[in-house]
Amino acid sequence: MITEEQIRISLEKVYVPQLERSVIDLNLVRKITIVEKQVTVTLASTALSAEAQEFVKAGVQAALQSIKITDVLVEFVEAKPGELNEVKNIIAVMSGKGGVGKSLVTALLAIALRRHGNEVGILDADITGSSIPRMFGINTRPVGSDSGLMPVLSESGIELMSMNLLLPREDSAVIWRAPLMSKAIGQFWTDVLWGKLDYLLIDLPPGTADAPLTVMQSLPISGVVIVSTPQGLVEMIVKKAVNMAQTMKKPILGVVENMSYFYVPEINKRYELFGASKGEALAKVAQAPLLGQIPIDPELARLCDNGDIEHYTGDSIGTLGKALMTVMATKEGKA
Repeated sequence: MITEEQIRISLEKVYVPQLERSVIDLNLVRKITIVEKQVTVTLASTALSAEAQEFVKAGVQAALQSIKITDVLVEFVEAKPGELNEVKNIIAVMSGKGGVGKSLVTALLAIALRRHGNEVGILDADITGSSIPRMFGINTRPVGSDSGLMPVLSESGIELMSMNLLLPREDSAVIWRAPLMSKAIGQFWTDVLWGKLDYLLIDLPPGTADAPLTVMQSLPISGVVIVSTPQGLVEMIVKKAVNMAQTMKKPILGVVENMSYFYVPEINKRYELFGASKGEALAKVAQAPLLGQIPIDPELARLCDNGDIEHYTGDSIGTLGKALMTVMATKEGKA
């Protein structure tokens, strides 16, 4: 006799159009009922257009027929994205200072985590200064329905949602007051079908005001990654972000120092162009580990400009991913 587990395994092959993730990965399967030889699969219609629903319905029927189930009934029920999203770890990437590379660090962390087999998403909360889609070479508009939006999938399978993907042009200005920006960030969490994710990284705008406050108060943050650079002035301002996270009682998972040095392979020498590293000192203040130091790398800059950041192979990307996963495993009591 067929079992529910066998049916769920079969449904892992049923993909949702545009997103290329299965109905299982998106947590759309609400109920499976087996009555004698008839199987009824109840799916959430969240973010699915009428055409997408028909596509998914046909996929479910074909998948079950492949395991010798001929009497298949597919039903759809309404559900909000928030009822379906199951994200194990939500990590905010922040800094009190602009221009330190929060978006770059967010992207590199996401890529590193994805390369280790994790399901990863990026919520771009930098509403007025979005750069995540450009780094990933994405200009596809998100699809969905009145019940929600689907994120856009990157080349390596990272889910992305950004204000720049909703604008008529990537250089269109978002001229909003703080309450509107905070509302948009909240909607990127509540109205987007993220599905089942191991990690959702949130790229925060600089500062410690409305946007970071909205994320800290409204989302179930697992922890914060602080981004800094070696300059003394930056260190002073970044400490404000550290103080904010500590005040909000959000765990600081680690510190990443960007633009830490410039390496010249021909002479095997490192140059600290912005002064001596302050990463360890800042990590001590944050009472968290130094996750990594990212060098000034012309190749990385070129890939970002060309939308090919997922092709980066520098040593720092592997270091960041392993360090963050170690911290998370320790936090969960698995190490």
